[in-house]
Amino acid sequence: MSFPTPLRGVIPPVITPLTAAGEVDTASLRRLSEHLITAGVHGLFLLGSSGETAYLTDAQRLTALETAVDTAAGRVPVLAGVIDTTTARVLDRAADAVRAGADALVATAPFYTRTHKVEIADHFRRIRAGADLPLFAYDIPAAVHTKLPRDIVLDLASDGTLAGLKDSSGDEGSLRRLMPELRRLPNGFSVLTGSELTVDGALLAGADGVVPGLGNVDAHGYVRLYEAARAGDWAAARAEQDRLAALFSLTDAGDPALMGPSSSALGAFKAAAQLQGLIDCAATAAPQVPLDDAAVERVRGCLVTAGLL
Repeated sequence: MSFPTPLRGVIPPVITPLTAAGEVDTASLRRLSEHLITAGVHGLFLLGSSGETAYLTDAQRLTALETAVDTAAGRVPVLAGVIDTTTARVLDRAADAVRAGADALVATAPFYTRTHKVEIADHFRRIRAGADLPLFAYDIPAAVHTKLPRDIVLDLASDGTLAGLKDSSGDEGSLRRLMPELRRLPNGFSVLTGSELTVDGALLAGADGVVPGLGNVDAHGYVRLYEAARAGDWAAARAEQDRLAALFSLTDAGDPALMGPSSSALGAFKAAAQLQGLIDCAATAAPQVPLDDAAVERVRGCLVTAGLL
């Protein structure tokens, strides 16, 4: 398929269903992907944070990506996370993504190593040169401990290295200042927010779309929000955002005395998907702490309140 420029709409970061033994559950991934496409999403992002990519082996990553590409069958673009510590490792993952038939790549700055912004820029340029696919920068300093510098994003957007930015920085002020400058570029650069809770505001400010982990749970809601915003019906967009913000409380289902926020959120996404019949097993990858029965019941309550069960 021809990759849309700029990429717009709702592009969920797809969870990776696992069996109880920890292997990729390809049947569940097909069912979930089909559900998301039927709900009207505009793309699928595999192997991001919600996809537990940091916990998967290279073979598991490839299995998940091939499954999603085959299921999508060209109906929507499939973006492949090629997230790894250094440039050489990312290029290996990018080569896998190309072979699997992905339509675009998503990469972070290098991590574990300490890098300068000149090295970060070179990292993205080497990825783009090494794999002839559109490349999105993933700004997630909570995970990689580097905030992508605004001048580097602008330079890489201006010279065509980057096709877009997925902003999960939590620094909405910085993104808001960056967007007017990006809109002046002639090459159709795409800005996607990773914040489930402020999508209406981001779209009003000029963002092109959203990559919501909660979209695994309520894809229809995010599609309705996006379509209302595109139609200029900001009251409807706000109402949908309010409902989704309330639903987001399911990510707090886990007991903070027993687990971290990532285990709680990813466990909740998977528990919700299992309760809705989208996946067979809610297992998360080791060593994440699984939700207990009480937490799953809290997730169920959130779904019922949102009208999803």
